Amino acid sequence: MAFRSEKLGTCQCNRDPVNSILFQMLNSGSIAKTNLQQHICNPNRECPCDRSRKVLLKHPEVICKKASDVLLKTVTFIQNLPSFYQLLQDDQILLVRRCWAPLFVLGLAQEQVDFEWEDLSMPSLLKKILLNQSQDTSDITLTSDTGVPFKEVKKLQMFLHKLWSLDICTKEYAYLKGMVLFNPRIRGVRFPQYIQTLQLEAQQTLMEFTSVMQNMSHVRFTMMLEALDILKAIDSEVITELFFRPISGDINLEDLLLETLFYS
Repeated sequence: MAFRSEKLGTCQCNRDPVNSILFQMLNSGSIAKTNLQQHICNPNRECPCDRSRKVLLKHPEVICKKASDVLLKTVTFIQNLPSFYQLLQDDQILLVRRCWAPLFVLGLAQEQVDFEWEDLSMPSLLKKILLNQSQDTSDITLTSDTGVPFKEVKKLQMFLHKLWSLDICTKEYAYLKGMVLFNPRIRGVRFPQYIQTLQLEAQQTLMEFTSVMQNMSHVRFTMMLEALDILKAIDSEVITELFFRPISGDINLEDLLLETLFYS
């Protein structure tokens, strides 16, 4: 399954501005030819279209089911860590609240969950007026809060493809999850030193394992750490909106996770 829909892959900035109504109204043909290249996106830079572009899952009925299975496996992973339950419960709660999303994304990578999305790009008010598509502007903002920013989905794409290119094994995923879960830099934890010890143990074990498997080469380990840097920039709200809002509605996902972990 292609990660990005080919039909929707064309950037809006790459459309010929000469064909737009407004451009023809404001510019002569000679000016249009002179300025045409100024409207073409530079492939080496962020496209201006992507800043306001929003997307949704193309097949939520399929992907959300897979996402729910990954989330359940994430909960099971935490439940099977004796060292996690040796922490104060207040620290456990903080770790779950701050780390469930990156753990879930690691689960997506491990389970090879691929997906497509579709754009929610809406015609601008000016375009609607020029094309006489709507006499009522109230409908233009009805879906303005739906979808997730494309640039955030792009970060997720980068991370998944980075890990898939490394062909990470089950043990390596477990060590990476341990490094993510035991995060001593989370504000408010009571015993950051002990949490840091657990994180360093996971990191050291991962480094030793990859070194043995790759004939003492540290390149693979370094690439995994670089991937985790991408993971830090992924927003948990985006994960919730993209994978769980279609099936959970307004349910507080963090509270549901905590209830599953501590009260089930």
